Amino acid sequence: MEWSGNLLAVLVLAAAAAVASGKSARLELVPAAPVASVAQRARDDRHRHAYISAKLASRRGGSRRVAAEVGSSAASLPVSSGAYAGTGQYFVKFLVGTPAQEFTLVADTGSDLTWVKCHGAGAATPGRVFCPKNSESWAPIPCSSNTCKLDVPFSLANCSAPASPCSYDYRYKEASAGARGVVGTDSATIALPGGNVAQLRDVVLGCSSTHDGQSFQAADGVLSLGNSKISFASRAAARFGGSFSYCLVDHLAPRDATGYLAFGPGGPAPRDAAPAAQTPLLLDPQMPFYGVKVEAIHVAGKALAIPAEVWDASKNGGAILDSGTTLTVLASPAYKAVVAALSAHLAGIPKVAFPPFEHCYNWTARRPGAPEIPKLAVQFAGSARLEPPAKSYVIDVKPDVKCIGVQEGEWPGVSVIGNILQQEHLWEFDVKNRFVRFKQSTSCTR
Repeated sequence: MEWSGNLLAVLVLAAAAAVASGKSARLELVPAAPVASVAQRARDDRHRHAYISAKLASRRGGSRRVAAEVGSSAASLPVSSGAYAGTGQYFVKFLVGTPAQEFTLVADTGSDLTWVKCHGAGAATPGRVFCPKNSESWAPIPCSSNTCKLDVPFSLANCSAPASPCSYDYRYKEASAGARGVVGTDSATIALPGGNVAQLRDVVLGCSSTHDGQSFQAADGVLSLGNSKISFASRAAARFGGSFSYCLVDHLAPRDATGYLAFGPGGPAPRDAAPAAQTPLLLDPQMPFYGVKVEAIHVAGKALAIPAEVWDASKNGGAILDSGTTLTVLASPAYKAVVAALSAHLAGIPKVAFPPFEHCYNWTARRPGAPEIPKLAVQFAGSARLEPPAKSYVIDVKPDVKCIGVQEGEWPGVSVIGNILQQEHLWEFDVKNRFVRFKQSTSCTR
């Protein structure tokens, strides 16, 4: 998971807020520092896709179950676009330790380990390095424990003494992005209305002494929202009702526009009256990803000729929803069909070169009466249909230039629905009942 980007969808999660007894609280948006270009963002998404496909193709052993504890409250966090800051991910302020130490983390549905930079990791700003010895609630996880051996992803086999800390070397993509350190548990502090706070205890936390990746120049670590026994999403959702949801504003929305991330059924909901669609979640207990069954893709109302095995997870295909990927990456047969259909409708618009995208257009040279961008729809199992706005798949890459904003992935390989295609929609992940609901919404702001 390498994070960068420029004009592309960059959604920033600002901070750890929560709800107790149905009341919500929110903290300030934390802007990110500018990083790399649109082209780099596209390359990073392809690396991440290749890594996810390889990970799914070589499912490791062990068993991880989502926590089953259920509470009655809900937690809600504001979400705002970070296009102005130049990053491609969500950020959240995270308070951890006793007394609490504050960090800015990348929120990622494809990650199962929450971690922060520790001493020796070269934090971007002074004071943003976790100090376990200063936390009264920090407890190392022994390398001999089942948690280390079965639940912690990328845990290292070396265990010189049973009480030695559990070590990890976490990888996010085929290239070098990742982090290394030791794992423990600590308390996460959640801000409540009226200046009060509550603690979510025994949160599994990685203490990373070294890390690689440009995104970590602007963030202090990762907040895990994946389907995993040890992820923060599983821990928080179990405490606040068994589900979590998010609603993402337009990535080029005004700076003060905010959506939200919520845990539990009591979180805010969009004002739009449109009913929500529902499709089953395909969950692998050994993997953190949220799989969905795609049945077809339509362009301009016509179903495209895509082989059925492309959407079959048992044949190394399938699809996942991933907030850690900016652009949607389609396995090669699906990509070719989608791009051919879209480009055929845009054939009258002058093309320009903008690597690594294959089809880019000079939008100012578009003649009067030229065809509009055709509608694209993704059909899921259960008659659920995602119809994103045109700006989510024919994207602005620089002034007056638009590109078909999907990428070609390996085949065999999984297709990844990225956060740009998810924008302006409410997504509710009910992991307990194994389904995801979604609905279009232009009123994610609260």
